[in-house]
Amino acid sequence: MIEQDWLSERFAEHQDRLHAVAYRMLGSPGEAEDAVQEAWLRVSRADTSQVENPGGWLTTIVARVCLNMLEAHRARREDAAGTLPLEPATPQPSIHPNGQAGPEDEALLADSVGVALMVVLDTLTPAERLAFVLHDVFAVSFAEIGPILDRSPAAARQLASRARRRVQGTAETSDAARSPKREIVEAFLAAARGGDFTALVELLDPEVVAIEIRGAEAVAAFFAGRAQAARLALVDGVPAAVWAHRGQPKAVITFAIHDEKITRIAVDTDPDRLHDLDIVYLSAGDKERR
Repeated sequence: MIEQDWLSERFAEHQDRLHAVAYRMLGSPGEAEDAVQEAWLRVSRADTSQVENPGGWLTTIVARVCLNMLEAHRARREDAAGTLPLEPATPQPSIHPNGQAGPEDEALLADSVGVALMVVLDTLTPAERLAFVLHDVFAVSFAEIGPILDRSPAAARQLASRARRRVQGTAETSDAARSPKREIVEAFLAAARGGDFTALVELLDPEVVAIEIRGAEAVAAFFAGRAQAARLALVDGVPAAVWAHRGQPKAVITFAIHDEKITRIAVDTDPDRLHDLDIVYLSAGDKERR
């Protein structure tokens, strides 16, 4: 009984911080509440005899619950999409019952995670998101973050660094996201998915080269009906297409364009090279979102 009282007191003492962690991880007040409740269920059954830092211990438990929820969301989204992954939606967290975001929401997120993260939050993997939010927002050390992710502190640092580059690069990539090249790549993907041979030929240079295929009609015939799972993205700041599985890029399709015509299409599937690329997924038809 005494231990339960101690747990209840410590949980109440840190509850605001736990809600803040969950909210910034999940982007939804309702889901944040669910995460904190799940954390309490775990805490109430845990052995606390070795707990020396209650605040850090509770933050770790909430972070693990949030990580599981993010991974479950990603898995459901990919399974529901079948062979065509869903385009990421810009998260719109709100503290208002009617779901309409107000000035309080924007100020809260702007203060805690930055406006840029509001835009690119959904493009981060669950591990990147956790490492970035815990370290950059809540000053949790990588020595503490690593075990939550079952990774070394160095690996956790790399995840946070990758997420940070993506957030900081949002403004730099905005022009690329609105560029004519983006429009051409997007049109190519739409035509390929729809099997529109005529539209593909119109987008291709007569002497276009794709892999080992040459000529606009041959390349159009090859891609017509394909690229079903490829998603529009910025790859190192340049419009391209990416096919990913379980959140991991498996192939990157790049385009060389001259005089508004595609002159070369290349496909890279090398895991080592793909690992080092900075990839920001774009929503089709929306030139402002990531």
